[in-house]
Amino acid sequence: MSLANKVVFITGGSRGIGLEIGKRAARDGAKVVLAAKTAEPHPKLPGTIFTAAEEIIEAGGEALPLILDVRDEENVLKAVEETVSHFGGIDICVNNASAISLTKTPDTDMKRYDLMHQINGRGTYLVSKYCIPHLKKSSNPHILNLAPPLDMKAKWFGPHLAYTMAKFTMSMCVLGMAEELKADGIAVNGLWPRTAIATAAVKNVLGGEELMNISRKPEIMADAAYEIFIKDSKEFTGNFCIDDLVLHESGVKDFTKYADVSFDKLAPDFFVPDDTPLPEEIKNS
Repeated sequence: MSLANKVVFITGGSRGIGLEIGKRAARDGAKVVLAAKTAEPHPKLPGTIFTAAEEIIEAGGEALPLILDVRDEENVLKAVEETVSHFGGIDICVNNASAISLTKTPDTDMKRYDLMHQINGRGTYLVSKYCIPHLKKSSNPHILNLAPPLDMKAKWFGPHLAYTMAKFTMSMCVLGMAEELKADGIAVNGLWPRTAIATAAVKNVLGGEELMNISRKPEIMADAAYEIFIKDSKEFTGNFCIDDLVLHESGVKDFTKYADVSFDKLAPDFFVPDDTPLPEEIKNS
């Protein structure tokens, strides 16, 4: 299956994983909507929706850059309507926009708490809500949330309760909407990285250059997302996928291109369950 002429609506698509997912789809000739807040250059973060659109076109796709604040219902509805007016529909919705603050309860101000919950949980719910009527008209519709497996271990909650709650709300959208939309043939899945991913958030918020050097490249998430998109939406839904396992199951055996260091030196990501399989080909890459 190809994503040629498929309309892919991506929140937070101006850089990082969102942009890489768009570029991977564009290589098939997809029509990519880059819906994000960054319209003007940021002092610390690379790219805008307009520079991202240029990269999509360069990769072989069509691009529609839209200014979007996923917290604003009217803005979301307008962005979805503009997409449908411009491209004729929506085939894939990618809920990538997310906010992070790895702080303990006394150190989390409520403004930051609200931001994480409004973008991560409410934003995912809101964007999905307005995309669903259009996804129902697609021949192979998918919703993909960049959300972790629902692993209810205290170790994920104790260090950064507010963030974990916000991310797991995105995961609950996977669980609930997959069941709700099964009869409509709309696949709803989660995708999460086994290791840290080298993005601007990692560089500026989490660990700087040191962590970037022991992270995988965003392309691994883009390639895994692509493998999910080309699956039959009626057959593959309600899954919490780990990036390298998706690729391993699709036939990838060599993962060295996704990192500059060996697997044993990579930084593990949050929320990956202890019992997640680790095939030898991944372990030895």
